[in-house]
Amino acid sequence: MKNILGYYLMPHPPIVIPEVGKGEEKKIDRTFNACNEIGLEIANLKPETIVIITPHGAMFSDAIAISDEERITGDLRNFGVSSVKMDFAMDREFNENLNHICQLDGISTATVGSALLKKYDYKFQLDHGAIVPLYFVNRHYNEYKIVHITYSLLGEMNLYRFGMNLRKTAEKLGRKIVIIASGDLSHKLKEEGPYSYSPYGEKFDAQFLEFLHNGDVSSLFNMNKTMVEEAAQCGLNSVYILIGAMEGKNFKGDLLSYEGTFGVGYGVMKFKRGEEDSSALNLLIKLKKEKTKKKLDSGNPYTKLARESLYFYFSHGGRMKDITNLPNELLKEKHGVFVSLKKFGSLRGCIGTIAPTTNSVGEEIIKNAIEAALNDPRFETVKEDELEDIDISVDVLMDAVKASREELNPKIYGVIVTKGYRRGLLLPDIEGVNTVEEQLSIACSKAGIDDNEDYEIEKFEVVRYKEGE
Repeated sequence: MKNILGYYLMPHPPIVIPEVGKGEEKKIDRTFNACNEIGLEIANLKPETIVIITPHGAMFSDAIAISDEERITGDLRNFGVSSVKMDFAMDREFNENLNHICQLDGISTATVGSALLKKYDYKFQLDHGAIVPLYFVNRHYNEYKIVHITYSLLGEMNLYRFGMNLRKTAEKLGRKIVIIASGDLSHKLKEEGPYSYSPYGEKFDAQFLEFLHNGDVSSLFNMNKTMVEEAAQCGLNSVYILIGAMEGKNFKGDLLSYEGTFGVGYGVMKFKRGEEDSSALNLLIKLKKEKTKKKLDSGNPYTKLARESLYFYFSHGGRMKDITNLPNELLKEKHGVFVSLKKFGSLRGCIGTIAPTTNSVGEEIIKNAIEAALNDPRFETVKEDELEDIDISVDVLMDAVKASREELNPKIYGVIVTKGYRRGLLLPDIEGVNTVEEQLSIACSKAGIDDNEDYEIEKFEVVRYKEGE
């Protein structure tokens, strides 16, 4: 007997709901109609439980959250409409078994209730990432319990394996379920959208939907990291879990609608799991090993040296000394250097120097890479087995020059503010820092300088090197 009856990707714009949109929803009527079509289909399937995967619940950095109380409620009062409300019984038996299977599989999960969330000043409730898709189901059918999942930034492989465990749980319990991956696509499709326009937004949406339509898991997991980051989307991680639940067979996606009217991509898609045996998991494991090897064997010499220095440190317990074989640009030049470590897209460590403290850029990279891994006070020490999941970038700081406010540009220049012995630095092109005032304010805050004080300003350019570029 087939336990998973349907697989769906649905967006979650509150404006698509008439009570919120007040007529504006007619501008995305294809999205409305496609979501309604899925609602009707689910009503005909009559699942016992709906698993909803959302980016907007209580999210933990180190565990996938499984909401777990007898009931869960929520409404759209944050969007001006408290009359759109929901109250569901939760499938706690499913939650318990899912959590147990994940723990045995080494996937970090946490069952989350009111008491735990209260410690984080967070209310146990349905978020709009769940409410909007379920609104279209409830128009036609409401005889179901829910499993409410908020993904974590544990990496695509762990999310995929979590999806596999959804299937195992459904099969173990003999539970008839459907899975809805809630997520919007790029938020950067238009200047008047929620974020400034980026050409990466349209590229991401087109590739993402094409790969899903074709059931091309390899390409989906191998998308350009810069494009994914620049697209400002919230659907990819939900989909990693969704397609993990289809592991073992091929699949195809049927795109019901796509619209970007308000500057955000809304994709509605349903999936059919095929009959052909196809293990994407083995392919993904192979791809991961190839990516790790590529990081060491190729790429620019700056990030390659940073990575090699970390492997050397963990193998030998000290810094690399022999750097005679490095390119001249790393041996002959002296600059300040920042080394940043990101794990699954989130910062894992960053240490740098404003001015050179060693005899070469190469030595500066080696020193700061180890410092970023071991001594960034914001994070726990990086462990050796994390290195394959970490991406490295190296920023080489050109010489700073005095500047006025009018000469600054936060996208092009970094800034240094100085008042006596107090000094603060901010690198250029940081997400969320769009104005000179914001840049200076953050730099001053780092230095303990009041915004209203007189302070010296310097600007500098940065040459940024990323792995894979």
